[in-house]
Parts: sequence; structure tokens; C-alpha cells
Amino acid sequence: MQTEGAWNEGGKGPSVYDTDKAGRKAIDWKIAIDNYHDFDEDLDLMKAMNMNMYRFQISWSRVVPDGDGKFNEEGIQFYEHLVEELVKRGIEPMICLYHFDMPLALAEKYDGFLSREVKDAFVRYGKAMIDRFADKVKYWIVFNEHNLYFTPTAYHYAGIISHNELTDNEIYTTFHHTMLAHAELAAYIHETKDALIGGMLAYTQIYPATKLPLDNFLVHKVNEFNYWNLCLVYSFGHYSKEVMQEVINRRIDMGWQTGDEMILKKGGADFISFSYYRSHLLDGTKIDETSSAIRYLNQGFLLDDALPKNEWDWAIDAEGFRYSLTELYSRFRLPVFPIENGIGWREDWDGINEINDDYRINYHRDHIQALKDAMFIDGVEVLGYLGWGLIDIPASSGNIDKRYGVVYVDSIKHDQRDMKRVLKKSYHWFKKVLASNGDDLE
Repeated sequence: MQTEGAWNEGGKGPSVYDTDKAGRKAIDWKIAIDNYHDFDEDLDLMKAMNMNMYRFQISWSRVVPDGDGKFNEEGIQFYEHLVEELVKRGIEPMICLYHFDMPLALAEKYDGFLSREVKDAFVRYGKAMIDRFADKVKYWIVFNEHNLYFTPTAYHYAGIISHNELTDNEIYTTFHHTMLAHAELAAYIHETKDALIGGMLAYTQIYPATKLPLDNFLVHKVNEFNYWNLCLVYSFGHYSKEVMQEVINRRIDMGWQTGDEMILKKGGADFISFSYYRSHLLDGTKIDETSSAIRYLNQGFLLDDALPKNEWDWAIDAEGFRYSLTELYSRFRLPVFPIENGIGWREDWDGINEINDDYRINYHRDHIQALKDAMFIDGVEVLGYLGWGLIDIPASSGNIDKRYGVVYVDSIKHDQRDMKRVLKKSYHWFKKVLASNGDDLE
């Protein structure tokens, strides 16, 4: 929904984003950057910049308009063509099956992933896409930033539109249904295809706000619930003992059914992928320890005044990126793959001069160097590095003013909508970096 546009074309059904029911105040998902009608220029820009992989989402409502009925061959053909054009240019495709845009029909009927029926519909859709594309696409992600479904704001991501004050039971149930879906699709791809499937986290490096033992312990709790719990499924096929003890202690109903344990056991991932943008502190004095640990991160969030930040107070911390890579790999021994990394900045093109985004170059230089240090000093097995993103797009919040791309999209929020692509200074820097496989960062 952040690139395609064509919200009601080609047989596509509406998603929660098309009607602003995702808990977001979207500017315009109906056009985005209009990739549905013309993605060749963008693929040519990728090729010219020496990119060799591109991650994209298949829109569930484009290929199954109501989420659980007849498949839309015209929508599937759009992705067939995209994959063919990527392969033709020597760019490895990576498919993500879900990036927050629940088919509206399923959100209205069942409240999204609160329902097992929606989980089953998603698995049906996912298996069909694997059957259709896995012979050409070797890298797969099921859920974008999967741990976000285990937070108080899970309604943003899981198609829950009836209310946004979720109980602990609802959060646990939503997460459990999505984790079962991941496990079922991981098992299916391993049984039927020669392809790799990964779990994905939204990873923010968290440090204790003080030297107090309580702050350090609560950082552990947040990591265990927000990150390690998922990674234990990816690596070993079971939830964290600590998380399941909370289920017992708090008498949480997470919708567990007979056989779920065996589903999780078969759902191992081939790699752990993640997004990384920033770090922050955790202040234990703000946390209500009588609440569920899934709420600690929201309660104890604190900015680190020692680090530089962008306008949105996202701290710039390349060392935290290295720490994230080494900790994930050392704990779970699966290859790691950062597939989102970048800095948002407010930019306006004057129509003549190149945008001088040295802040973006500096950010990526430091983070790629941190990745190299993790590999060659710490011994981390890293599969690759994907930035967010090549081209300015509406963020999942709907706001285009926070731009991440190395290519500027002109007039995206104006009436003329010419969508002109304009190269920023960082585009030329990345072209050189990628040509050298990261050896030349100057």
C-alpha cells in the first residue's frame, strides 16, 4: 500500500488502509507512488544503483479481494510481471506476505487476526503465493515486524478495527494466531519448496536508563517479551518459558487449542530478519510492574539525550545496530538479515538543485561499517543489507514528509502528482558503495 496505488483497479478489493480504518491518519494510499501503473523506471534506478535485492509485499486484497474467496488472476499477474522484471535485471526478489493492510472484508467480519478464521484465510492465501512464486523467489518473509503484534498497539497492524484499547487476552490471542500462521507457512515452504523463509522483528536497541539493577532487569523483561519470545519460535519452535509463565500467573486466555504446540514446533525459520532505525532508554520508575510485561516498553520509553536525533526524536546509534546483530546471532545462531535501515528527514526539492542529504550518507556509512564490524570482528553470519528505502514513499503513518529514500518523489501530495523521480546526493554515494559490495564507504 506504500508503493502501488491503484487501490480499486485490476480487481483489487479494499484494505483497511484504503478506508483509513487501520488506526492511521493516512494522506492517500489510493495513489502512493503509482508503482502499479509504472514500476519500470524504479527498477531501472535500482539496477543503475547496483542494487541486487528488492523486498516487496504482495497485497493480500489485490490477489484475494475479500481475503478468503476467489483468487484474482489479474492481481497475481501484476506480481508475476514484477518478479520477471526484477529477475531480468539481476535483482533478487524477496516477498513479504503481510505488511499491515488487512483485507477490509475480514477486518469488518472478524476483527482481523483476533480470529482463527482470519489466520486460516491468511495461510490459504500464503500457501497459494508460495506455490505460485517460490520457484523464482528464494527469500520469503511472512509478517513485517512481527513483534508489533505483541504490543498494546497491535490493532494498527492486525486489522482490528472495532476498538483500539486491547486487553492482555486480545494482544496474546492476536499474536498467537499470527505466530501459528508463520509456523504453518514456514513448515509448508520447507516441505514443498527449495526456498528460505525468515522471521522479522522491529528491533530497537534498548539500554537501561540508570545503573540501578531494576532498570537492567526490566530491560531483560522487555527483550524477553518483545524479541526473544519470537526468536525462540524461529530457532527452537516454542515460546519463551518466561512468557508462558505470565500466561499462567495472569490467567491469560490466548486462544490456545490442542495441536498448537506441534504447529509451532514445525515452524522454524531459516534466518532472522529485522528493521533497525534507533535506540532508546528504559526508565524503570515509569513502569507498573503489576501490569503485563508486554506493556513495559510503552510505559518506560525514554530518549537518550547523549545521542543525536532526527526531527522525530529517533536516536542515531550505529553501535546499537552492531549490538543488535551480534546479540541476535549469538543467542539464536541463525543467520541474520537487516532488511530495513535508514533515517527519515524532512526534505523539499527546489526544482533545480540536487538535495544534499549528507545526513543520510553519514547514517548509512556508520551503520554499514557497524554491520561489517559485526561480521568481521564479532563473527556474525549476515545474509545481506537492505535499506529503507530506495524511493520516498508514504510511511505506514501516511506521512510523506518523513522521507527515507535516496530518490525524491516530486509532488506526491500535490494535485498535479507528476511523481517525478529526482536523484539525491545519497543515490550516487550508494551506487559506489554497492558497486564495491560495501568496501568503499568514503
